[in-house]
Amino acid sequence: MNIHEYQAKILFDQFSVPNPRGKVAGTPEEAAAAAHELGGDRVVVKSQVHAGGRGKGTFKSGFQGGVHLVSPSEVSEIAGKMLGEVLVTKQTGKDGRLVRKVMVGEAVDVEHEYYLAILMDRATCCPVIVASTEGGMDIEEVAESQPDRILREHIHPLMGLQPYEIRKLTAGLGFEGEEAKKFGKLLKNLYRLFLESDCSMVEINPLVKTTDGQVLALDAKFNFDDNALYRHPEILEFRDTDEEDPREVEASRHDLNYIGLDGNIACLVNGAGLAMATMDIIKHHGGEPANFLDVGGGASQEQVATAFKIILSDDAVKAILVNIFGGIMDCDVIAHGVVAACKEVGLPIPLVVRLEGNNVAAGKATLAASGLNIIPADDLADAAGKAVSAINE
Repeated sequence: MNIHEYQAKILFDQFSVPNPRGKVAGTPEEAAAAAHELGGDRVVVKSQVHAGGRGKGTFKSGFQGGVHLVSPSEVSEIAGKMLGEVLVTKQTGKDGRLVRKVMVGEAVDVEHEYYLAILMDRATCCPVIVASTEGGMDIEEVAESQPDRILREHIHPLMGLQPYEIRKLTAGLGFEGEEAKKFGKLLKNLYRLFLESDCSMVEINPLVKTTDGQVLALDAKFNFDDNALYRHPEILEFRDTDEEDPREVEASRHDLNYIGLDGNIACLVNGAGLAMATMDIIKHHGGEPANFLDVGGGASQEQVATAFKIILSDDAVKAILVNIFGGIMDCDVIAHGVVAACKEVGLPIPLVVRLEGNNVAAGKATLAASGLNIIPADDLADAAGKAVSAINE
């Protein structure tokens, strides 16, 4: 789960991570009032969408930039050009994201921008701190062209962040004196936030040193471990389903694991590992998977029917591959769910089904007796080949 920048500031304040003041607004009038409350002769107006690269983004209206440094008198006008408009950035894709809120933030005089992030390294199964003296909008280019500018410090999951690791990163970023102490305190509190909130990533870009010697988190991107959100109802309240794929939102309501992709062969599989293997073998046979969809080990007929409806809501899908291995799962339950879904929503595209395992004979009999145009497959390779062939034909 992701959250907005203005929500990230709430967590920063709770964990004593220094950051400029900011207020969220849903109308130009609210934005102007926020600017008046913050005071000063300059404020920053930021579009609130779940995507990076906002500063270089373009609105479909033609207005340039999702981040603007302006005077308080200009806030209402600038917010009006953002709110209700679609912002397109490198991370949104061509469809962009509708801006429903803006954040009006306190402007600071920046002396230098840095990059700082904490994330889970799946290769080592431990947190890693990533930092650079080259923060800002072009950090991706820095990582590609100047990898030596990127610092990485792996943290032992049981020992936690050690003082010598803080000193190492502090020196690597060039902080000295009082600024070094401030950065060390910020990093320590940020790591505590990362652990206690079950984050999978916290990214500050940029982290800034101001002309008056402050070290502040100027922008933030959070990602949380969905499997741990039951422990954090206060964070779950931050969820903005308007920023998520509607298919993924619907899937989560039915305890289905769905991620939309760009291909045209939809997958319905039980088990994450089998789902990954199914996607791989579709690619191996020259096809492109349209989604990752894991119905789990004990899906009901209703869940299977819902999964089919979600798949068929994607106009890009030209074929469906159902790949079920019945361990805990009863193949006949899956078969009845497939038949029910197809009869309810229709079956306008080829459907390939591979069943194996628990009660597979009954499942195949149910499919055969359905009267539907279902293409049976003997194994996974056979299923993938038939799905690709069905589209090509």
